[in-house]
Amino acid sequence: MSWAGRTAVDIAAAVREGRVTPREVVAEHLERIERLDGGIHAYRTVLTARALEEADALASRPGLDRLPLAGVPVAVKDNVPVRGEALRNGSAATPDTPADEDHPAVRRLREAGAVVVGLTHVPELCVFGTTDGPYGVTRNPWDPGHTSGGSSGGSAAAVASGTVPLALGADGMGSLRIPAACCGLIGFKPGWGVVPAELGGSNWFGLAENGPLATTAADAALMFSVLAGRTPVDPAAAPAPAAPARIAVSTRSPLVGVPVTKPYAAAARGAAGLLAGAGHRVESDDPPYPVWLGAAALAHWTAGTAEDAEGLDPQLLTPRTRRHAAVGRFAARTPLLGNGTRERLRERLAPFFARYDALVLPALARRAPAAEPWHTRSWLRNLASNTFFSPFTPVWNLAGWPALALPFGTLPGGAPCSVQLVAPPGGEDLLLGLATAIESGRPWERTAPQP
Repeated sequence: MSWAGRTAVDIAAAVREGRVTPREVVAEHLERIERLDGGIHAYRTVLTARALEEADALASRPGLDRLPLAGVPVAVKDNVPVRGEALRNGSAATPDTPADEDHPAVRRLREAGAVVVGLTHVPELCVFGTTDGPYGVTRNPWDPGHTSGGSSGGSAAAVASGTVPLALGADGMGSLRIPAACCGLIGFKPGWGVVPAELGGSNWFGLAENGPLATTAADAALMFSVLAGRTPVDPAAAPAPAAPARIAVSTRSPLVGVPVTKPYAAAARGAAGLLAGAGHRVESDDPPYPVWLGAAALAHWTAGTAEDAEGLDPQLLTPRTRRHAAVGRFAARTPLLGNGTRERLRERLAPFFARYDALVLPALARRAPAAEPWHTRSWLRNLASNTFFSPFTPVWNLAGWPALALPFGTLPGGAPCSVQLVAPPGGEDLLLGLATAIESGRPWERTAPQP
């Protein structure tokens, strides 16, 4: 029996019960990385020797039988510090200096028994929704001709290929949910302050959150509990919302003039119908998105990049990143940036969410772009591509509310389609419960077929 491709819940239970050693689990996943990653390019660096050493140390660790992630291999997005490894953030302009300490999220994963097997590719400074740059192009394991999404595209490709059951990602404008939607995974952005962020400077002015990429709701709930410092629940008692929840379904783009293709609109309506069949009260209703939403999202997106680029050699940045940062330096001087804009958005959305407990939306508006070197193309072409395929994610970063993408159905040709669930502050458990209900009613293939 191979442990590569199994769920984190299954692996951790087997290690705790002594049915398999951490080294055996980690070695099988490392072998799968070596066999598959040449065609996917999910990893910037694979920590082969170090991961095996950590697995051996874990085997003799006191209390192994109580660790929630005992022996589970995880991948980490290359924008959070991992002790002893350089944090490159997808750029040739960042220093090749080993980090002194683990990021708090990485530390919590290791304390729970996880073993870090590698750092995953991101677009430069985690800016765009395609994962490509000076370190190469990351492909979707389900659909190698298309991008894995971004900016957590390497982490998503790692999980979708079964080279790890879990990966840490981060989401500043959709960077967990976009690649999850591309790669047929659950990508979960918690609400503001629930999981340690600390993603440089201003943390994209408070928009960015760390969260899990997983293949099942139970795995996502397990990793989320560890990241949030909560006591993990028994996976056999998966979170389930008390029926009936009040749920709205909307297929209207938050951004004026951005159309939504039929597969993604149909997926949102299908998921809502499934939840209605499970006893929830579902209505069609559109959130009152403000007309200034697109401008506010662009201001925060670019200004966050300008802050991240400060102090880096601009000649070592790609042209699209330089232009993005230049726009951000201008945006930082406008009234669109800051807590006032975000509070206006929350106030506008509050009456809608007083009527509903959760919202079902398409995760994307159209199929992801081709897996190509987008970093060599113009800033405007990148901006248009990102806007037209992923308009549904940034609003929830601006609001600071929890949002989750999960698979639902397939696109023409068989690649995964996806929907998004959103809840107001404190709704993380509700979203995981709704994801559990959708997974139970319409299970999906967890990992892409191996070539």
